[in-house]
Amino acid sequence: MTTASLSLKQLGNSDLQLTTIGFGAWAIGGGNWDFAWGAQDDDASIGAIHQALDESINWIDTAAIYGLGHSEEIVGKAVKGRAEKPLIFTKCSMRWDEKRTIYRSLTSKSVAEELDASLRRLGVETIDLYQIHWPNPEAEIEEGWAEMARQQKAGKVRWIGVSNFNVEQMKRAQAIAPITSLQPPYSMLRPAVETEILPYCLENGIGVINYSPMVSGLLTGRMSAERVKAMPEDDWRRKAAEFNEPRLSRNLKLVEVLREIGSAHGVEPGVVAVAWTLHAPAITAAIVGGRSAEQVKGMASALHFGLNDKEYAQIGEFLKANPA
Repeated sequence: MTTASLSLKQLGNSDLQLTTIGFGAWAIGGGNWDFAWGAQDDDASIGAIHQALDESINWIDTAAIYGLGHSEEIVGKAVKGRAEKPLIFTKCSMRWDEKRTIYRSLTSKSVAEELDASLRRLGVETIDLYQIHWPNPEAEIEEGWAEMARQQKAGKVRWIGVSNFNVEQMKRAQAIAPITSLQPPYSMLRPAVETEILPYCLENGIGVINYSPMVSGLLTGRMSAERVKAMPEDDWRRKAAEFNEPRLSRNLKLVEVLREIGSAHGVEPGVVAVAWTLHAPAITAAIVGGRSAEQVKGMASALHFGLNDKEYAQIGEFLKANPA
């Protein structure tokens, strides 16, 4: 399969043409930090990224905070020397000190420092899409976004976007410089952005890259109550509401609906979950994480699988009959 044979979508006001799914590099940050997924083998991470490139996925999304710089370093190692040069997206605003304690900053100085550190770790001269990870501290949104625009003009980043912003916060940023993209959480278990945020992006030409379409592995078809119990102590999902009762049992029943739909097409439940998010007109592309080449291979069919109206309605009926 070549990228040319896949349908590509333009991201917002940019010249970036994206495959419908990209490689998400959160989990490959490894363990021993506040939002870790447990220990991770770096060779397996590099193998996962190489598999994604082999499947013609043409973009990678990471962040400085993932593994406290480690994810960016692994992405840099994985793409070095590869003939395919994927688009690389990363984020700023979450920082850490020498004790690995996380703090937030959007001052001009902080954004500039973070950008230089990310460029160094990734081993690139320009970042294709640089994003404010969280609108926090909220009072510094304007200062941070103005610095993002300056760095774009300086050529260190090609395009600038935001993540986890609401409509009001996007309007504040837009008063300073155009927003290329928004990165919100969006899945059948977290549909809140459908009400105001996705319509606003559609109306204003802002591309949308959604994260956690499979709810951090919950909808992949490989999760079970036993597996949740066996998660490492430093896996943040142990404390998440969707991974605990009473929601867990309902969510695993939903996976069986996805499995039934997917089995008719020879795809995994997680592929169906991703396709559900791509069904929304405002969504440009979805972030799909992977910790091994095998996981990435299983999800690659999400590049070309779509739900028909009947299947989409079937999922909707289950969600309506089984509210969270």
